[in-house]
Amino acid sequence: MFRSKLYILTLITTCIFSAFTPVQGSITTRIKDIANVQGVRDNYLFGYGLVIGLQGSGDKQTFAFTKQLAKNVFEKLGVIVTAANFNSKNVAGVLITANIRPFAKSGDRMDVLVSSIGDAKSLEGGVLVHTTLQGVDNEVYAVAQGPLSLGGGYNVGGKAADQRKNIATTANIPGGAMVEKEIPVHLFHENSIRLTLKDTDFTTATRLMDVVNAIYPDSALAVSAAEIEIKPPPAYRTMKMVTQFISIIEELPITPDAIARVVINERTGTIVAGENVKISTVAVAHGNLTITISEKTEASQPGSFAPGSATTKELDRTTIDVEEEEAKLHIIPDGVSISEIARALNVLGVTPRDLMAIFQAIHKAGALHAELIIM
Repeated sequence: MFRSKLYILTLITTCIFSAFTPVQGSITTRIKDIANVQGVRDNYLFGYGLVIGLQGSGDKQTFAFTKQLAKNVFEKLGVIVTAANFNSKNVAGVLITANIRPFAKSGDRMDVLVSSIGDAKSLEGGVLVHTTLQGVDNEVYAVAQGPLSLGGGYNVGGKAADQRKNIATTANIPGGAMVEKEIPVHLFHENSIRLTLKDTDFTTATRLMDVVNAIYPDSALAVSAAEIEIKPPPAYRTMKMVTQFISIIEELPITPDAIARVVINERTGTIVAGENVKISTVAVAHGNLTITISEKTEASQPGSFAPGSATTKELDRTTIDVEEEEAKLHIIPDGVSISEIARALNVLGVTPRDLMAIFQAIHKAGALHAELIIM
């Protein structure tokens, strides 16, 4: 029953706001695609440990960290050993990192990334020993252990040559960590939730506020260009009902606004322009200049009545040809869209490299009404 009511409510809302916040040529999307709920976030965990079972590709004896770590591990097992007499090359000191998702419960599994911190040549075939993973608050939230997977990487060689595929000093353990402690998620802040825009924009924040207020009057307030505070109705102010309320809010349609930008990647020759890019009336001329220089050697022989001392000589001949295509002046009218700009520039037959120079020149002339980003 609740699902059917939610579907009908979303359908009605879509019909209402199809005429409420449209912008010509813009795309309507869901709130969940442009905003995050504050308090619902991933957290990073880290720890350091020991990888064993390597085939002589572990840390060298000069790396004291691995010796000390191995000594500590064996002492926990009741084995008395000193760092000085630990001479194995089958172990490596590693740093373990993981990303724990929000609402993860005790017993859940997550992937971990294992990276060598010593001078080990390869972690192939290694096994991570029981390692605790902690957060920025130094609290332990997970425990990692298991065999490493390099994904086809290896690093082998001898005295005169070696061969490597991928990176052999970094490995993964799929599902190698188990959550031991939940990270609390705080959704309510003084009986309200807050949404954070992924792309900060005052117009988008105001539109989001208006969309929510149309369903729940006077419940939303755009605090800034990035935050929108929403106070749920009293019936939704419990942890059991706030999930349903957030679900309704996330499905509401909205037309986000965006700053007009032209992004140019000079390394790859890629140009990406937003739909809001406008250009004032400007004249563009484009033509190619081709210069061809050819060198050849000719033999100069003495004539019939030349003196006896005359000899054959080699002479250098240089030919220079200059060919310049006719540069036509094209007028791009004021306020055209990006599709019309592309069509006008394609008439010139320009390449992506030429388009970069043209966009930069138009920007320098003050006729490009957009932010120009050069990567």
